[in-house]
Amino acid sequence: MANELKERERNILRYIIQQFILTASPVGSRNITKRYDLGVSPATVRNIMSDLEDSGFIDHPHTSAGRIPTDKGYRYYVDSLMDLEKIGKSDIGYINRSIEINSIETDELLRITSNLLSNITKQIACVTYPKIDSGILEKLQLVNLSSSRVLVVLSIKSGLIKTITLEIDSEIKTSHIESVETLLNERLSGLTLQEIRRSFKERFKDISDDHKAIIRIFLDSTDKIFRDSRSNENIFLAGAKNIIKQPEFEDPERFQSIIELIEDKDIIIHILEKGKENPDQVFISIGSENNSRRLEEYSFISKEYTLGDVSGTLGVIGPKRMEYSKIVAIVDYVSKVLTEFLKN
Repeated sequence: MANELKERERNILRYIIQQFILTASPVGSRNITKRYDLGVSPATVRNIMSDLEDSGFIDHPHTSAGRIPTDKGYRYYVDSLMDLEKIGKSDIGYINRSIEINSIETDELLRITSNLLSNITKQIACVTYPKIDSGILEKLQLVNLSSSRVLVVLSIKSGLIKTITLEIDSEIKTSHIESVETLLNERLSGLTLQEIRRSFKERFKDISDDHKAIIRIFLDSTDKIFRDSRSNENIFLAGAKNIIKQPEFEDPERFQSIIELIEDKDIIIHILEKGKENPDQVFISIGSENNSRRLEEYSFISKEYTLGDVSGTLGVIGPKRMEYSKIVAIVDYVSKVLTEFLKN
């Protein structure tokens, strides 16, 4: 029936979802006929609501005669019934001003982005740090910290930098470090970190004795040096105080569930990663689609942003009863503004 809803059924489903989003209360047939000019009797509306319930688009809680949307109903709404809301001029101004602060560190910019997303949507906002795995190595520098310690600085074309300190067993001359740095750049610049990890051994099988000590350290630590070492702390979350004001979280058990969700960043990152399958589109995951019992009461709306050759994800988490039309438009716009700003 999902693709065969008649116009009247589509309208009533749309109205039920819009009313429920506004009020958080189950929606009855009388409410629909009073508020919307459908040109049909309450009895007809009741019949249509009954059909929609039989088809799994709406449900009714035990304590109420009104109906609430199911995950299937919300999915049909976002795919077929929703009109994207136009972002207000004040919100556009706020987004642009917040992101376009000059000379700002990437970390701080992403933190600001999560805060502004949360302030506008009144939900939890999340922004992941770009994954540097697909980033192209522009330059590698070796800095002699002491006779047994070398700092490796990787500059990625997108502008990201990774540093790591290597401990070396034997004393190494400065002149050897300089020649190894030149050799590493000659053979690795222009490759992605992923390619470097895969082919490092092959690329350096013919090295001279002078270079062997340092290259051996690189060989033993290829994964450590050329892998994205950023932990899950590099997802920026904001807005817990917004979401706990929602009626859904008056129940202490639900309140506890949102605290646990915020503390377990792995589960959020996993959902955001799913959204990267179609990077050009806004990704929406609703309730049971999240494949986790802990996430059955939530929806995720996210979009990828890019920084040169690498990308991260930004998005919003909230109750299924969220303003999809507004939030989809905002997430889409913020990802475009952030991508554009990071080009400069």
